[in-house]
Amino acid sequence: MKKRVYIVYTGGTIGMQPTAEGYAPAPGYLAAQLAAMPELRDAAMPDYTIHEYDPLLDSSNMTPADWLKIARDIAAHYADYDGFVVLHGTDTMAYTASALPFMLQGLAKPVILTGSQLPLWEVRNDARENLITVMQIAANYAIPEVCLYFGDKLLRGCRAVKVNAVGFDAFDSPNYPPLGTVGIHIDVHWEHILPPPAPGLLGVQPIGAAHVGTLRLFPGMTADFITNVLRPPLQGLVLETYGVGNGPVNNRAFMAALEDAIARGVVIVDCTQCLKGTVDLEGYATGSALARIGVVSGYDMTVEAALAKLFYLFSRESDVSIIKQQMQVDLRGELTR
Repeated sequence: MKKRVYIVYTGGTIGMQPTAEGYAPAPGYLAAQLAAMPELRDAAMPDYTIHEYDPLLDSSNMTPADWLKIARDIAAHYADYDGFVVLHGTDTMAYTASALPFMLQGLAKPVILTGSQLPLWEVRNDARENLITVMQIAANYAIPEVCLYFGDKLLRGCRAVKVNAVGFDAFDSPNYPPLGTVGIHIDVHWEHILPPPAPGLLGVQPIGAAHVGTLRLFPGMTADFITNVLRPPLQGLVLETYGVGNGPVNNRAFMAALEDAIARGVVIVDCTQCLKGTVDLEGYATGSALARIGVVSGYDMTVEAALAKLFYLFSRESDVSIIKQQMQVDLRGELTR
């Protein structure tokens, strides 16, 4: 039987059309573009079904409620398709690609997010290659992960970050090798791919009710500023620190604000502002001081993955000590220890 792929079309540049105000989504436009592509009728291509969301979103408007909609959509059609493609705007694609691995419990089929920097109707675009490649990978390679494909690289979703606003190589995975590379051949690097789960049904873990956020440190940040950020009902914070996890520990009011929040049960996760490398809270006195007051290491997690993981854990757990422990355990291939 011919392979089947389910395409979740959430919006994004790939299916936009030109307007007087610039690129904008248009209902039915992408489906018509795909129907006119002779490549998709080739014998090497899978059959596909496209589900267009209403309304179509610029990904800047994406919320955790939309992550849940995507996860439930995949689960509802899971038994009927060999793989799944999520067409998504690039601006928040890494957040969605980080959240879905935690939400899709027992995933044994490929779920691949992609989009484009130029829409499909442009004569010169990256949309066509991205779309054709992910459809072939989703149909023919039993990768039991949520992935992100862009610019000839297949990345683990919860390791991906957007690194280029204008280039076709818009995404990278700074702290983990690509799961696959595409040139003349599609080369899947199976040694980097997670083992398949035990046989069973796909489940969906809802996330999004938690009060979590991120904060990037900068020189001169005042205690009042961070105190306001840490006010209730905040439950968890990804603190984007310097280097290997350092912060301004000589600022006693700053440290006191963190310590007070941790005493109230706020989980503060230390992630580096650097693209590459890992947090080491024992490397410098400025890092170990954060560890002593209860800040937990995010190791080499991306900020997107750490935020998604906080959403996930607070949606499952009420015990803060368990959440802190689980933040430092590799659950979906999101961190290296």
